[in-house]
Amino acid sequence: MRTEHDFLGEMQVEDNVYYGIQTLRAIENFKITGEKLDPDFIKAIAIVKKAACLTNIETGRMPEDIGNALVTAADEIIEGKMADQFPLDPIQGGAGTSINMNMNEVLSNRALEILGYPLGRYDIISPNNHANMAQSTNDAFPTSIKVCILRKAAILNEALIRMAEEFERKGEEFKDVIKMGRTHLQDAVPITLGQEMISYGSIVRRCIWRITRSLGSLQNINMGGTAVGTGLNAEVEYIKKFPGILSDLVGFQFESAPNLIDTTNSTDCFAEVSAALKVSALSLIKIANDMRLMASGPRCGFNEIKLPARQPGSSIMPGKVNPVIAEVMDQTCYHVIGNDLAITLAVENGQLELNVMEPVLAFNLFNSFRYLTNAIDTFTTKLLKDLEANKEQCQKWVDNSVGIITALLPHLGYDKCSAIAKEAYNEGTPIKEILMREKLFTKERMDEILSPIEMTTPGIAGGKK
Repeated sequence: MRTEHDFLGEMQVEDNVYYGIQTLRAIENFKITGEKLDPDFIKAIAIVKKAACLTNIETGRMPEDIGNALVTAADEIIEGKMADQFPLDPIQGGAGTSINMNMNEVLSNRALEILGYPLGRYDIISPNNHANMAQSTNDAFPTSIKVCILRKAAILNEALIRMAEEFERKGEEFKDVIKMGRTHLQDAVPITLGQEMISYGSIVRRCIWRITRSLGSLQNINMGGTAVGTGLNAEVEYIKKFPGILSDLVGFQFESAPNLIDTTNSTDCFAEVSAALKVSALSLIKIANDMRLMASGPRCGFNEIKLPARQPGSSIMPGKVNPVIAEVMDQTCYHVIGNDLAITLAVENGQLELNVMEPVLAFNLFNSFRYLTNAIDTFTTKLLKDLEANKEQCQKWVDNSVGIITALLPHLGYDKCSAIAKEAYNEGTPIKEILMREKLFTKERMDEILSPIEMTTPGIAGGKK
């Protein structure tokens, strides 16, 4: 054991751990979720600390030997080493101070070890004076959140691109499968299954655009603003140099925010990102539920598509298969929508010069990105990839539908078409039979007007474009 102290007193710390007294206090105080910090967030904080250290070396404020040791320690954390040295609960009081100090302590103790000193010799390398040089939790923590989100967003967008491309492939595969379109859950007019699939791909690409657009404000950072954005204890040169150094490390372009005070006390940029995720989740729910409807049955539902059978669907009904992949997409999206409410409340509850609710904000945002990415990849690989069309059933619904009467409006007028539709409903007779019986068209002309291509392509039925 080693003895460490802060202004509240002393504590015994196990001699083989790199964290210190402030981390121990947080372990004792915050036992909330039973979860640990997101590994990507740990790496993001280490990247920000590395950038700060390199900047302080450039400005001449950080001794090179100490700075280089801290950079080496940060690189090890970025590589995924020492992950067990970050044992804190992600939801905590203090605006992230405990997480910031956890990182500062691990960096300092590992740097001490690299230089051949015992752990805990903070008189040589200090978590506050060196690892936290020219920083505050109030600028380092939100900047780390932004780095983490940008990296997670890139992964999410890759998953969305894969989904969009798979929908587009299905659009080509099903381009000749005619089916009934439905509005109000009632028969409408024909559409091709391929057109529906292409429309879903369009929805997904709009999700990519929406999420990407929301990320722009994350590239304005408040590093050097320190405690309240006034820049106390940070040099002007440090504030100017830091964004470029961080940009080189991460691969995203960062700039010093036009107003460091504003960017320190406001977290609206995170609400914007969460809103983009929420709206994307709503779109994904619509797609998943359409799949469930079209696959319903198989004997007593629409049965227009065949979802891959992934597992038995009932503990009591033999042979039942449920749309579990579409269902898990729905449930994931519900969680993301719930996370957005927590994030909204956290953003709203920042007072004066700081929003102290950033830990729960970050926790829910990171989870939303991870959950959505996993659900989208699951949906793409386990549902979309092996999705099949039931061409015969789709054609059957078209043949039996009264909705195709709409294609005859340019030829017979609304009143005559309404009368034919009513007759078809009352008799249960297909539209084509009534047309032939009343000799309104020749069979050839009727087949031309009611051909799949004419009924699903812009223009006047019958080939007159």
